[in-house]
Amino acid sequence: MAGEAGLLNVGCQSGSYRKASVAKPDFLVAANPLLPKVTLARNQSHAGALSSALDAIGGIRRFVKKGERVLLKPNAAWDRVPEQGVNTNPVIVGEMVRQCKIAGASDIIVTDYGGADARKIFFRSGIRNAVEQNGGRVLLLSEDDFIEADFNGRFITSWPVLKHIFEVDRLVNMPIAKHHGLVYGTASMKNFFGAIGGNRDQLHMRIDQAIVDLATFFKPTLTVIDATRVLMRHGPGGGSHNDVMTFDSVICATDQVAADSRACEFLGKSGREIAHVVMAAQQGLGEIDYRRAGYKELL
Repeated sequence: MAGEAGLLNVGCQSGSYRKASVAKPDFLVAANPLLPKVTLARNQSHAGALSSALDAIGGIRRFVKKGERVLLKPNAAWDRVPEQGVNTNPVIVGEMVRQCKIAGASDIIVTDYGGADARKIFFRSGIRNAVEQNGGRVLLLSEDDFIEADFNGRFITSWPVLKHIFEVDRLVNMPIAKHHGLVYGTASMKNFFGAIGGNRDQLHMRIDQAIVDLATFFKPTLTVIDATRVLMRHGPGGGSHNDVMTFDSVICATDQVAADSRACEFLGKSGREIAHVVMAAQQGLGEIDYRRAGYKELL
């Protein structure tokens, strides 16, 4: 936090990346007081769970218009199969692509920057097949896909970010809820680590504030949290099926903080017990009390 003794800010090394020449698009949709900001649906059909949660928050056409370009940002950073609960469920990603096509999106890009072998990860996770079968395309990233952007955050001053966010109309964040050894539990806000380049290890010095700075910068159109299978321990990479619990749930939200606060409960915590969720609420990013924000659950 600015002003804390002995704590430094971090930013790009000068000249390492091309500087962004335009402002990041405003991805947010207009607030609607008649609609909840967080919806949760349970269904053994995971595509059905997403469809129900999405309809309850206004439907796909609230978020995607005909002719728009959409970027979906799942968690696809680990060489794992879906049953291991560390990457976003491919059924949910595929259904989101299908929904965007229904709304008339002209281009649907799905990408993440994390694992050493992205081609293998997207294949083994099932995400590549799900995306392509529903009319989207997977983008495999390199450091050339990042440009320096100003953050003006409390910790991050500037950082290389995915250049494609400057080229699309809508950003849909699609994380999986899971345990994380450094911050206990993660969902939507931490997922933006996969939308930046550079030496991300530097951000672990103040990881909670880094998460808040990233979420403040990106501000997606819609957050879709996969809680169909939740990694309860040994995250973020997991590995053992014994560490995974099945909840068959999907969250849709227009408030990142409220969404993560609800997602924490799958891990047995409240949002007030997770430092970066508390900090995000304190810094005005959203409402930590998801029921107060506006919540609807569909069983």
